[in-house]
Amino acid sequence: MKRLFDIIFSTIGIIILSPVMVIVSIIIKIFSQTPIIFKQKRIGLNEKYFYLYKFCTMSKGHPSNTSHLTIQNNPRITKVGQILRKWKLDELPSLFNVFKGDMSFVGPRPWVEYYIVKLTEEEKKFLKIRPGITSPATLKYANEEYMLLDKENPEEYHDKYILPDKVKLNLLYLKNNNMLDDLLIIFKTIFRGNY
Repeated sequence: MKRLFDIIFSTIGIIILSPVMVIVSIIIKIFSQTPIIFKQKRIGLNEKYFYLYKFCTMSKGHPSNTSHLTIQNNPRITKVGQILRKWKLDELPSLFNVFKGDMSFVGPRPWVEYYIVKLTEEEKKFLKIRPGITSPATLKYANEEYMLLDKENPEEYHDKYILPDKVKLNLLYLKNNNMLDDLLIIFKTIFRGNY
């Protein structure tokens, strides 16, 4: 049922939002010295790797970039990227991940290996379900980039406080997820406002 929902609504989303994606692609091409699409290896269902697609919002490198986190004032974020990230338009290509079956609309956000290896086998149990575009953890930490701005050591704060809470929320979702709650999460994601 959930997979059928994902196929139908990702198809509808791709069709309806394709003009927006074309416009965003043109703007990135004209105003940013970056590729249009950013793809990154993530860990998904049953710990299998896949490539997550997003619109590119960051330049390739910067001398000050040594963090695995993206904080709002990161100098790598392009001017176009700031707008795309604020309105979450950078996530639109992820609809193709949902259509392909790499992801679902709702499920734990797909993590990079750097953070997965920090987890115990018990904590990694949320990898038994398909990762999603949105989740309870996504809603709670929608403004994570801003939350880390005033922290003296963002990486340490993230790993000590945010990471364990995300794991807890993901495991709760694994235990209690159902279609009705998924629809509510999608509704809250669409109408949560922008940061």
